[in-house]
Parts: sequence; structure tokens; C-alpha cells
Amino acid sequence: MRTKPKLSQNFLVDPNAAERIVTALGEIGGRAVVEIGPGKGAITGALASRAGHVIAIELDRELAADLRNHFQPTCLTVVEDDVLRFDFAAAAARNGSPLRVAGNLPYAITSPILLKLAASHAALDVAVLMVQREVADRVTAAPGSRDYGLLSATVQMYGPVEQLFTLPPSAFSPPPQVYSSVFRWRFAPRFAELCVPEDGFLRFLRQVFAQKRKTLANNLRAAGFSTAQIDDALAAAAIDPLARAESLPLEAFADLWRVLNKDYIDQGAN
Repeated sequence: MRTKPKLSQNFLVDPNAAERIVTALGEIGGRAVVEIGPGKGAITGALASRAGHVIAIELDRELAADLRNHFQPTCLTVVEDDVLRFDFAAAAARNGSPLRVAGNLPYAITSPILLKLAASHAALDVAVLMVQREVADRVTAAPGSRDYGLLSATVQMYGPVEQLFTLPPSAFSPPPQVYSSVFRWRFAPRFAELCVPEDGFLRFLRQVFAQKRKTLANNLRAAGFSTAQIDDALAAAAIDPLARAESLPLEAFADLWRVLNKDYIDQGAN
């Protein structure tokens, strides 16, 4: 079957890598696992031999049909759809427990998929995902590093992430022009712990990271805060007035948000 570049189809052909991905999910006997973009089934086969049930979300009609023909329907459900439309909450409810997720994510829509998983966090337990190496570097980056940015902060607000291993282009067919990395994401949102509201704080993160080359103060000014508000808030949160967002941990952003939104908090709206 010919690949379809518009769907970012680079199929995993390294069976050892597939086994490592499944092992990284932990004990999945009796558990439901959602696989994103199963393609030709390299990871699907390893999942089906261990998981209680595999829900494979495949957009390509021909690949979906091949998966149905190859695997026993008792261990695999193929959902022919776009993962961005998939209802993780409904699937978790049907299975009676949070889902685990695995997948070789299409390069073209990696960030939207990560945001979809974040929005579905209540239905999820852990995800082991393969992405372009540069994306994995950003997702798992620590404050102060070159790769730390909005994607890092957003993903890490929903739980800890860790890189596991990296694969060369030769592990795929056709070989992509980049390396791929696998990371594990354990869903444990930090909003309650940091005393910030989910929607409001995510909007705030988008504001402070709006222009990465600008200082935090300049980004806040562009977001509509006055110079006096910014100066007072930075001082109260013990943040350097010349700091850039990429240098700050999530705890510092939460401190700053609470200072800037003191009236909101005092009214009990948090």
C-alpha cells in the first residue's frame, strides 16, 4: 500500500521499539488502551497481546479495514475517525476506568493532539507517545532551557512528563527526515495544587509566552496590564523585573497569576 504524505504516514517497522512503548504503559492486562494512528499495526500487535482491549483510532479507511481483517474483534475495536473528534470521556465510561494511550503521532497535528489529551485528562491515566524529537524536547523541557515554552508549560500543568528513548529515521518506512522520541505523560493536573483556575491560567500562560524574545513584563503589558500592576505583581511574587517567561517554573507563574487576580480570588471565583 502506498503511503499518503498528507497524512504524515511514516510507519514504525522496529518491533523492539513497539515492545518498549507497550512496556512503558505499565501493567495493562484487563485495561483499555487507546492507540492513536495505528497505521499498519506495529504497536497494535504488541498492545493486543497484553491489553484487555485496544481501541485503535485510524483516519485512513484502507488501513482501518486492514486492521479489522488482521486482528480478532474480541481484542480490538477500530474507530475510523479523526482523533481530534474522539470522545475519550465516553470511552472511559464504557470501560469503567481511565484509559491508557499509546501512539505514533502524525507530525502535522502533534500539538493539537496533545491539547486534546490535556482537555480529556479526567478520562486518562498515562500516555506513551512517539513524536518528532524536537517536539519531545519541548514537551519535557525544564525552565531556563532553550526548549522551554508554552507547550512545555501547558503539557506539564496536566502532569509529569519524561523522555524514554529516541529512534532514528531507519526505524520507520518510509524513513522521515527527522529523529523521533518517545515520552511518557502521567495525567495529574496541578491546577488545584497551585490554586489557579484551569481556563484562566491557561489563557494567562498564552499571554506570558506570546513573544518569547520579550520580557515577561512586556508580554504582560501587551496583554493589557498596566505598568504599575506589573511592577507591583512582579515584586510581590519575587520575580526579577527583567525575567523572561522561559526562565520561570509553573509555581512562579501561579504566584504571579494569583497576585494579578487578587480581586478575582477575594470574590471567591477561583
